[in-house]
Amino acid sequence: MKSVLRLFPRTFLIRLSLILQPFLRWYFRGNQFEDPIDGSKYRKFLPYGYGEKLRDNALCPGTLSLERHRLLWLYLNRETDFLHQPLKVLHLAPEQVFYNRFRQFKHWNYTTADLYSPLADVKADICELPFEDIEFDLILCNHVLEHIPEDEKAMSELYRVLKKGGTLIAQVPLEAQRIKTFEDKSITTPKERTKAFGQYDHVRIYGMDFYARLENVGFQTKAFDLISKLKPAEINRFGLQKESLPIAEK
Repeated sequence: MKSVLRLFPRTFLIRLSLILQPFLRWYFRGNQFEDPIDGSKYRKFLPYGYGEKLRDNALCPGTLSLERHRLLWLYLNRETDFLHQPLKVLHLAPEQVFYNRFRQFKHWNYTTADLYSPLADVKADICELPFEDIEFDLILCNHVLEHIPEDEKAMSELYRVLKKGGTLIAQVPLEAQRIKTFEDKSITTPKERTKAFGQYDHVRIYGMDFYARLENVGFQTKAFDLISKLKPAEINRFGLQKESLPIAEK
């Protein structure tokens, strides 16, 4: 898994996964694990991760969801009515596991955007979004900001295009024990970034001041701890890890 992630660009892996998914879903079928996004069941989830250590039971072989995707779905499904409301939704760097499902929502006006992803409707730089002010009710921007050198500029753009009363869900790799975000602009090579930030294309490790960064551009924020509301059997079955969901409102 580490070799695959290191050797092949993400856009290629997305296209390849579209071909392999039906086979992987069949091969790993079982009843030990479940992806709550579509209810499919498997005998195992696969290890996944960059750097030296892979996370066990992280990648669902049939949907290619990770822990954060499954946690986000549980939040949307159990804690909000977003999935049932008529909303104008912007999805930055759309995850494959959500893409087809969200596009089927007739009650959503759903737009995807990214500079490189083949799943993007709009080719766009998050620091210069080609959208009008106060345009979207809900923005999904997950595991994007840690790639952006000017993350405050990106946050300002997300705030600009969000409607008043709208919600931004912005998951990032965040170390709960770290108070201040670590970043160093002199670290530029993939090898150096992997060593410093845990992944070759990350430019920082966020600490708990991530919420203050969002608040500095105008958002009101909260860390939603869904894990504490789940039963241990659900956490194991869905292959989740302990993390909170960063929720930002305008």
